[in-house]
Amino acid sequence: MTVLYRTYRPASWNDVVGQEAIVDVLKETIKLKRISHAYLFSGSRGTGKTSIARILAKALGTADEDIYEIDAASNRGIDDIRELREHVSVSPFSSPYKVYIIDEVHMLSKDAWNALLKTLEEPPKHVIFILATTELNKVPDTIVSRCQTFSFKRPSREVVRTHIASIAKKEGYTLDVDGADLIALLGDGSFRDALGMLEKVISSSKDKKLSRAEVETITGAPKATLINSFIQHVIAKNADGALDVLAQIEKSGISMTVFSALMLEKMRFILLLQFSASSKKYLSERVSEDDMKYIELEAAKKGLTPSTLIVLLEAVGQISRAQIEILPLELAVIRICS
Repeated sequence: MTVLYRTYRPASWNDVVGQEAIVDVLKETIKLKRISHAYLFSGSRGTGKTSIARILAKALGTADEDIYEIDAASNRGIDDIRELREHVSVSPFSSPYKVYIIDEVHMLSKDAWNALLKTLEEPPKHVIFILATTELNKVPDTIVSRCQTFSFKRPSREVVRTHIASIAKKEGYTLDVDGADLIALLGDGSFRDALGMLEKVISSSKDKKLSRAEVETITGAPKATLINSFIQHVIAKNADGALDVLAQIEKSGISMTVFSALMLEKMRFILLLQFSASSKKYLSERVSEDDMKYIELEAAKKGLTPSTLIVLLEAVGQISRAQIEILPLELAVIRICS
């Protein structure tokens, strides 16, 4: 089976998803011939930084032989940058530019930064640098000030979900709404990670229909029945039942962060429907029929209060800082039910 991320990696401006504003600016700069000698792309993993760097290089008329990709994580020393400085002075083989794409540039050593700075201060006219980083705060201000900077935003879950469903269809599979949404959530704003999960689900599927249940099983995500059970117990103020569900989650090794995200979203939907009947259309486009039936059932009971959701929100915000990951949720349940 082909690697989906590589197969569907954007190869042209039209292929880029979720970074349309950046694409528009870059296209316009090329059109107006206002080319910078150095670009700095920052943003979380899997948002398209190196893909757009390659597309930009191609759009500038650079041939493959004049595009150089460097991983700063493994070429971070002063000697590596000195070698690069010597290399940039050589004219391109068959292109107007030589483009150097330096990924994870924040990994460079202090001496390497100083050497790179000298090159950025007086670059040859035929050289363009495209620096990419997931940690902009680690890039020296002296470097940032000499680059045209672009901040890549994390794509929304809806954008990732639509993209994932589209690729599944191109591969000959049908991925239900709930399954696509779960993959998008687990991908955490990364197209690369989401596609990796889709590939894993496809490779384990026995047929061409991919369901949320398959995604749950293959990725180790919490089952919808457990989430529903927890919500029902919390709304009913049944501490024993809710704590039992949390114990099952912990025992299974499921991430409390993932469980919390799914749980909070479903409770949000229930609360929305309780107070706004018109939200049904919006919700029905985001969840499966089974989930919609469950949300309608709980909303009809009018038992969920905003204060309950506030307590859970506060608890979820404490999970990453807690020495015992489950404790904030356990305390929230006791607080709500007491």
